[in-house]
Amino acid sequence: MDNPDKSAGPPRSATLADVGVVGNGQITALVRADGGVPWCCWPRPDGDPIFCELLSPPSRPRSSGVFMISVVGQTACELRYRRNTAILESIARDARGNAIRIITWCPRYVRHGRLYRPAMLVRRIEPVSGRPTVQIKVRPTADYGAKALPVQLGSHHVRFIDADHALRITTDSPVSYIAEEREFVLERPIDLVLHDDETLMVPAHEVADESLRATTRYWEEWVRGLAIPFEWQAETIRAAVTLQLCTYDDNGSVLAAPTTSIPESAGSGRNWDYRYCWLRDAYFTVQALNRLGATGAMEAFLRYLDDVVARQGETPLQPVYGITGEADLSERSVATLAGVEGMGPVRVGNLAYRQRQHDVYGSVILASTQTFFDERLDHPGDLDQYQRLEALGERAVPLFDKPDAGIWEFRGSEHRHTFSAVMCWAACDRLARIGLRLQQHERSRYWRARADTMRAEILKRAWNDKRGTLSASFDDEVIDASLLLLPELGILEWRDPRFIRTLEAIEGELRVGDFLLRYRHPDDFGDTTNAFTVCSFWWANALAGTGRLEEARALFGKLLAVRNCVGLLSEHVDPTSGALWGNFPQTYSMVGIITTAGRLSRRWEDEV
Repeated sequence: MDNPDKSAGPPRSATLADVGVVGNGQITALVRADGGVPWCCWPRPDGDPIFCELLSPPSRPRSSGVFMISVVGQTACELRYRRNTAILESIARDARGNAIRIITWCPRYVRHGRLYRPAMLVRRIEPVSGRPTVQIKVRPTADYGAKALPVQLGSHHVRFIDADHALRITTDSPVSYIAEEREFVLERPIDLVLHDDETLMVPAHEVADESLRATTRYWEEWVRGLAIPFEWQAETIRAAVTLQLCTYDDNGSVLAAPTTSIPESAGSGRNWDYRYCWLRDAYFTVQALNRLGATGAMEAFLRYLDDVVARQGETPLQPVYGITGEADLSERSVATLAGVEGMGPVRVGNLAYRQRQHDVYGSVILASTQTFFDERLDHPGDLDQYQRLEALGERAVPLFDKPDAGIWEFRGSEHRHTFSAVMCWAACDRLARIGLRLQQHERSRYWRARADTMRAEILKRAWNDKRGTLSASFDDEVIDASLLLLPELGILEWRDPRFIRTLEAIEGELRVGDFLLRYRHPDDFGDTTNAFTVCSFWWANALAGTGRLEEARALFGKLLAVRNCVGLLSEHVDPTSGALWGNFPQTYSMVGIITTAGRLSRRWEDEV
């Protein structure tokens, strides 16, 4: 990356405009339009980044953490997904009309009756026009960019190996060209298969041919099984595929994002590691996929939840865990990486695991509720599962009016947050509904009584007479965007005058152009400047729910317009320029596309 001009102030963009993501439930990788892979952790999404150019020191003479394929003298490039798949295709051109196509994917398909998803990244390079001269740079690193892996040549592969790490690229191109980064004329398609240091039993081109066909077929069939809305079909499909890429198939956990330390805004220091499973974020993700009929993600995530809850025992639930259920996510800064465009720090781990966030109990119960009502599932909820959820509900009851860090994870203060309280209420409300479903009438009455008591207290304590609105925390005047979720959770109706007045206040105070800030008050890092992307989708849903449908549709169109070139969103957006900031792709933001499209779309029955 070029070194930014310090005299010109911080850079405008976090360079996410032309980046896509590939993956297969085992690994994920970011891919740029220019042929680079700037980020890929190995052998799983929260692992050591073997390619970390995204966060590397700017303008290092021979930077490490690179996997770059380019036309010599490259002047133009473009990126797109192959229709209804997770396969990326980029076209790169030089000034003389020479061009190449780069296809990048991670194999994912059913083989021998099992889902095949190895730690493998495949790249195919094809000549498109002229006689393009290409260069391939592969420089994997270890220990967060601290050291480059030594290179060894084989007959059809290049190994990158030291005492603790072992990778290889198997290829049908001359291996010396890769090891020496030699420029050469591309006369025929060549394949590069990056994998663990084991011998492939067939040539690289056969691996690539089979996996490209089978992976294409897998994603096309997966998409055909989705129940998508009539309008915004392509946008919904891309969001759904992206959410699936952010799940870890081994146990069903859901990553908030596959990256770390992309700043929320330029030079803000708001750089966090999101390669973990927040139970709240995961609930919203599986809920969105459920709405599309992709119930497999919910069933897998519930298995992950069962394991987490069992391991915790009587210990309070954490808001976030590692993707295999690790409880300790101790946070540290990495000195070997400078950050996006030099905007550090780069963090590994996340101290949010130590916070009290009482909404977590509601998140678990809400995520589990559909299993008791959905007849499609292989393992519907039963009395044993209900009783396990009741134990979590008993924990939520005494916590609903206690201080916590809240949905925004404030590091320096705790308050009696309205959203956390409502999620505790939702836990009891859903337990009452599940009890009726299971004909456990006494238990249903038990939970209904608790939910009713909590609801009365919440709506009393969260209401501020002076402002005439609901507030973000009890007995306070501050508002935040999480209040837009209250009708969605069911504690009051969309047309309730209290909510309508709160919506109007949020529009007046948190709106910046076509976007919403999550809050206005200063936090541990000062004032917020960029908009939290999903909040604007919550706003569009609230407009629709309160009857302002045309406004909602117009807003939704503007939100879709800030997606990057392949339809992805990050956590934040600059409300002035529309530039994407924050970890990428962000599951919360992609969920917003699915839920809002489903709410606003015309019905199939009315159009077909």
